[in-house]
Order: sequence, then C-alpha cells, then structure tokens
Amino acid sequence: MEYLKLGNTGLEVSRLCLGCMSFGAPDRGTHPWTLDEAASTPLIHAALDAGITFFDTANVYSLGTSEEIVGRALAGAARRDEIVIATKVHGTMRRGTNAGGLSRKVIMTEIDASLRRLGTDYVDLYQIHRWDPTTPVEETLEALNDLVRVGKVRYLGASSMWAWQFSKALYTSESRGWSRFVSMQNHYNLLQREEEREMMPLCVDQGVAVLPWSPLARGRLTRDWDEVTARSYTDEFGKLLYQPEDRVIVDAVADVARQRGVSPAQVALAWVLSKPFVTSPIVGVTKPAHLTDAVAAVGLALSPEEIATLEAGYRTRPVTGFV
Repeated sequence: MEYLKLGNTGLEVSRLCLGCMSFGAPDRGTHPWTLDEAASTPLIHAALDAGITFFDTANVYSLGTSEEIVGRALAGAARRDEIVIATKVHGTMRRGTNAGGLSRKVIMTEIDASLRRLGTDYVDLYQIHRWDPTTPVEETLEALNDLVRVGKVRYLGASSMWAWQFSKALYTSESRGWSRFVSMQNHYNLLQREEEREMMPLCVDQGVAVLPWSPLARGRLTRDWDEVTARSYTDEFGKLLYQPEDRVIVDAVADVARQRGVSPAQVALAWVLSKPFVTSPIVGVTKPAHLTDAVAAVGLALSPEEIATLEAGYRTRPVTGFV
C-alpha cells in the first residue's frame, strides 16, 4: 500500500479509502444489498491487513448501522491513532423537523450521534454530504469550525456540489478565520468526467484532496454491460447515473484488461489513480476479490496509449450524482 498527505494537510492516508456504504443492517435505510456485521467485519479486517488505514462512512448509511459496524470492527483491530475515520452529515436520519440538512442544530446533534455509534472521541474527517441550499453557508461553516475547536473533529471535508458553491465555502471560511474544507469527495470515474472542467482545477489550485466516490461506476466498469447484480437491480439512485452509450467505454476497459491479463476492475481503478489530482478513491467491497483487485490497482501503471484508449469513447454529458 502507498500513503500520502491529504491535500495540503499533514494528515497521512492510504492511497485507497475503504468505502463503508456496503456495510450496514440490510433492513435499515434504502440499501437492501448491504452486508450485516458478521459479513462486514472480516472485510474491514482484511482491508487493515492490506495496509488500508482510511475508512469512509456516513450517518445516513443504513441509518447509522454502518457507523456502528465500522466502529466495532476497527476498535478491536487497529490503534486509533493509526487509522483515519471519515463520516458525513446532511442526510435525513428520522421523521420530523431538524432531521437532516446542515443547520447548526442538526450538525451538533449528528456529530454526537456519529461519535457514539463509531465508539470514538473524535472523527478525523467530517464531511458535508451535500450542499444545503436552505441554510446560510455561514451558519454551516461556523458550526463545523466549532467542532474542530472543541476537538470532536480533526479536519473538514465536502462532497458533491457545484464548483462555485465549493469556492464560496472555501472563501467564506478563509475570510472568517475558520477551519476550511481540506477534501472534496465527488463523483468521478471513466463514465463521469465532467468534474475535470471546474472542480478538479479548483481543488488543485486550493490544495484540496480529491476523494472520488464510485470510481468503478457502481460496478458498471467491472462487468459485462448486460450483467445484473443484486445491487444494480435495487439501486434506484445508481440507475440515474449512467447511460446506454457508456457501453463503448465499458468494452474498452474489458479490452485493455484482457491485453494486460488483469481484471477490468483493476484497469478502471488504475485509470482513476493515474490522475495527479486524485488523492484516494473511495472503494466499496462486498467480496474479498473486490479488495484484492483494488489493492492490485495501486501498483498497475497504465501506458499513455492505454489511457487514450480508455478515454476515447467519452462524450460530454450532464453532471450526475448530486443534481
């Protein structure tokens, strides 16, 4: 495994981040394909054995049960100071008022709930899961800054939004002397590259780490286009992300993989890792082979010709993932 700094910070993270949306009680929330604790824990421990020290979850994943599973699995297998735990706030956690969004009240309530579920005194990276247009950004940013000041959070991160929104947030924090976002977790893979236009250059300019979610396009880049999985069949959000013309790119990944004698997953992830602005892709796993492929991709260097082949079929498309 390789390790590098998280953007302009001194925080060291593994080149891969284990995405933990795959872990959680299947009967909680909207992810019936998630793994329960008995199936999740061995995969988390295997990730640790592979050198992964960076783990990403969210309060809303399986309504908090992902955080619970991750917290218990890590507590018994790793030293707290050697691992980096990231979680998120924004999603609706229950019925009623003040149940989601980025108001001061919600943020203060949800950090305590996340810490309790994770079984830790602090979160290394606390991320806003989406932009909240109903709350003044100053209110959100001041509340997050207060969490850093009292020690409940070490660093702040953001996730999918427009580049102008992220720029506004960075400028506002800077002008007020508040802790600012050090990372951007956005939708980026061979089937969705629109972030290359504005968000990626902004992150490079501002020294912000890029942590792509769905680097394998929810598995689309790892299998035959017509193959259906339990997740793809039930993942309503995922059905909105990609389009039939993407098949040509999936086929190109398969061709390069055959020529290299490796899996399509390794090729697709190696492409993401080849981008100098990418820090640590968020990789979800539900089988040991998924983790093996992800780790192998770290050492797979694609040639300029292979990269050109993989990128040739891409055409401009609408941004997906947060709109």
